[in-house]
Amino acid sequence: MARKYFGTDGIRGRANAKITPELALKVGQAAGLVFKRGEHRHRVLIGKDTRLSGYMIEYALVAGFTSIGMDVMLTGPIPTPGMAMLTRSMRCDIGVMISASHNAYEDNGIKLFGPDGYKLSDAVELAIEELLEKDLSSRLAASGQIGRARRIDDAQARYIEFAKRTLPRNLELDGLRIVIDCANGAGYKVAPQALWELGAEVIPMGIEPDGFNINRDLGSTAPHALQQKVREMRADIGIALDGDADRVILVDEKGQVVDGDQLMAVITESWHQDGRLTKPGLVATIMSNLGLERHLEGLGLSLARTSVGDRYVLEHMREQGFNVGGEQSGHIILSDYSTTGDGLIAALQVLAVVQKEGRPVSEICRRFDPLPQILKNVKTTGGQPLKDAGVSAAIEKIRASLGKGGRLVIRPSGTEPVIRVMAEGDDRDLVARVVDDVCAVIAKAA
Repeated sequence: MARKYFGTDGIRGRANAKITPELALKVGQAAGLVFKRGEHRHRVLIGKDTRLSGYMIEYALVAGFTSIGMDVMLTGPIPTPGMAMLTRSMRCDIGVMISASHNAYEDNGIKLFGPDGYKLSDAVELAIEELLEKDLSSRLAASGQIGRARRIDDAQARYIEFAKRTLPRNLELDGLRIVIDCANGAGYKVAPQALWELGAEVIPMGIEPDGFNINRDLGSTAPHALQQKVREMRADIGIALDGDADRVILVDEKGQVVDGDQLMAVITESWHQDGRLTKPGLVATIMSNLGLERHLEGLGLSLARTSVGDRYVLEHMREQGFNVGGEQSGHIILSDYSTTGDGLIAALQVLAVVQKEGRPVSEICRRFDPLPQILKNVKTTGGQPLKDAGVSAAIEKIRASLGKGGRLVIRPSGTEPVIRVMAEGDDRDLVARVVDDVCAVIAKAA
């Protein structure tokens, strides 16, 4: 069954266009009915980032959940991984995060978590979609069974304490000058506070959300301001989160960006040395650099690849028993601690290595030389050019020119009307030509 509402990361779209109050109310009702099991008083936890539309969606969800008899607790702005952790910690039946992650403020989304803190399976999402298409008026709670809603005042403090406890008790960040870019998003309070409590000198950026400025020229997808600030303040490291703080990239003391592939290499190698890996390797996606794979092979470790999306990484981790995984974009999943990507906890694990080894971040976070990798997007108008036989044949001919030393990955975006074309190999000029040629073939058919 094709999915109408759910994408690779919940339901996402333009606020008040696709993500409307009517849809949010219906999602609350449908998800609530799917998760109502037994006669106990069911509880829902709802968090959000800092988008203007968060208020609208939040209260519509409250109406939906309470109308079918579920009690609701509201956390206010909190990172997505904090929501996942608290859903499990507070024994809730379902958790909801209102966020469109790294997208601009105009977009918003609804991410759902089960009582175990994990994102929903395809089967559960399909069950919710079926109810979204039905009239649910006959399944509303009786007047005396309507749910209640209340605010949880200490949710952020709980998450800060949880994040700090992922480090050894005797490890402090004294002596480190850290610039933290919170993208005016969900981590704007908890991330600087956690770093300060661990002893670092903290220079915060992106901590003045106004409903419109989330991810605007800041955060993990726009690190230029962070790079400049790190150089200006002579900081030891810069940390950039995205709008819901489930991804992270770093900037070293020279102002150079450190992506998710390098971060995964640092953590995996450190955990391997400490005997903490549950499996000898990590899980990443088809977008991770071939240089990472070669580096791991040199250490006797494996790289398992999945489709793009942290949910697919996590599924493989759970099925095969890995405890480190993630994406080049900075979604780092450390399943010893989290059930989803956690930008702050991933950054803390790297900072632990920095303190342990006492070397500059530029040395610690340069574990391998990445192969030239080029990614371009081709806009589509709703068609499916990749299913055209002529397009496929032309792409395979271009792919063959890369030889065995390169890779070509072509995939439709799960969140935007574009097709992403990525190629990598030892010869940058060849890689560039391959990407341009493939984009031209797709654009002509699109």
